[in-house]
Amino acid sequence: MRYNERELLSLARQPAEKAAEILMRAPKKGSVLKKRLVKLVVNFLFYFRTDEAEPIGALLLEHCRITKEEENVFSVSFVEEPERKYCFECDSEEQCQEWIEALKRASYEFMRRSLIFYRNEIQKMTGKDPLEQYGISEEARFQLGTHKH
Repeated sequence: MRYNERELLSLARQPAEKAAEILMRAPKKGSVLKKRLVKLVVNFLFYFRTDEAEPIGALLLEHCRITKEEENVFSVSFVEEPERKYCFECDSEEQCQEWIEALKRASYEFMRRSLIFYRNEIQKMTGKDPLEQYGISEEARFQLGTHKH
């Protein structure tokens, strides 16, 4: 997927939902764990050298798998290339769990499913479609089972 570099840099400077200096290993052969500033902004996971203001990379958290590995370690891999894993080692098991939960909540697909769930709950309670007032209630992306990955 292609991105506008200026827009990505602008997004990387936005306030993060979660940020920390943790150890990271890229999927390249011979890659070792290195301390990186890791920032979750919307559905992008940016990573920086700890002494630099611009990110050295970004992972779009769509069609990915967040996996608990050994103690204090989780990984991010993508459906298209499951063997390519980005590994992250946290300071504690608690920090590791917090990252896993935050990353799983960050995807568009998770947000879409949540919106559909709460829309249906509100509709059951009130008898009204909460999206109707915005003129978007008929859009396919807000319907259950019509969205293809």
